[in-house]
Amino acid sequence: MKTAGCLPQTRLNYALILGYLAALGPLCTDLYIASLPEITQVFATTPSATQLSLTSSLVGLGIGQLLFGPLSDRYGRRLPLMISLTLLVLSTLACCFAQSMEQLIIARLFQGLSGSGGVVISRSIARDRYQGHELTKFFALLMMINGIAPIVAPVAGAGLLTIMDWRGIFIVLMLISIVLLLFSHLQLQETLPKSDRSNSSLLISFQQMGKLITRKRFIGLCLTQGFVLAGMFAYIGASSFVLQEHYHLSAQLYSVCFAVNGCGLVVSAQMSAKLAIRFGEQKVMQAVLIFAVVAVSLLLVSSYLNASLWIFLPLLFCAVIVNSMIGTTSTALAMQEIAASGSGGASALLGSLMFILGGISAPISGLGGSSPAAMALTMAGCYFIAFILYTILVTWQLTNHRQTPLQNR
Repeated sequence: MKTAGCLPQTRLNYALILGYLAALGPLCTDLYIASLPEITQVFATTPSATQLSLTSSLVGLGIGQLLFGPLSDRYGRRLPLMISLTLLVLSTLACCFAQSMEQLIIARLFQGLSGSGGVVISRSIARDRYQGHELTKFFALLMMINGIAPIVAPVAGAGLLTIMDWRGIFIVLMLISIVLLLFSHLQLQETLPKSDRSNSSLLISFQQMGKLITRKRFIGLCLTQGFVLAGMFAYIGASSFVLQEHYHLSAQLYSVCFAVNGCGLVVSAQMSAKLAIRFGEQKVMQAVLIFAVVAVSLLLVSSYLNASLWIFLPLLFCAVIVNSMIGTTSTALAMQEIAASGSGGASALLGSLMFILGGISAPISGLGGSSPAAMALTMAGCYFIAFILYTILVTWQLTNHRQTPLQNR
């Protein structure tokens, strides 16, 4: 494992590759999100039904990590990654030819399953190479690169919709997947030596993941990040309807608002790394969670008071950007709880909870149609649960003895 001695350029090269891999699954959502109202009209369905195509992808991203995580511990990082990217190309092609909402939902499920490989394996590779504050710094760099997707993708998607329909968006996604498959095959090296790989069967690997659930701090960090990200996905799933139908923004102006929030995610990720070095990850987590609860509470109040767009957007910005700060610090803390040989399973459990909870929250926020209050209420519920779980499972556990990293052999 390489730690503080890694050259900055080497860290940047790996961060670029891993950042794009981690962003590829979410990119499949961010690029087409501006077309959700169009898809609703084409298939003559409801916003909540259309958001099931988002839910199925998120559930696929969650479940798929439970498969690709253990596979990467047993067979190395490279082979499962190549398989997942190949399947992503095929499933994205299936999205292009969907003839009904049901077909699109199924195709999106498989798109999420295959896209999960890049998400989970990118975190495992990072754990292979770094530890301590170096791991936190690397995750912050990864989050910055990963944050390019929510900045560029909605704007690009809205721009593409001016020259093509929603099916063309998936063709573009397929081409991006092909390029990344080729790039990863040529540039990415194996980071988990055979001597460090798990000798366990997949069944044993799943049992090992079950043991992780008994580690209160680890599962507390996973659930905290999962519920905060669930709030984020409630925003992702409902914001296009809220801003385009309730506040009457065009698809292009909506994409600009989405991109501004994406910029905030990038900046806040870098802030979290600097603050963690100065104050420690635990203190940063506690402070940001309190800020998140306050911000989303104000957002909820403003939505019920039917506040103007100029009040609603800044509060939404504050409620959104906390995700990258919490994501960076909680991921680093959670992965350090586990030995490198078991990082694939740990990364799988961490990621699966995020996307499964996100898949549940997205259609819930859509039940209110274009109502800002429904979106804000869902986000608030997720953030409050995250704060409570962190307090009980992580903060209170700090008074107990330190748990040793769990092996997965």
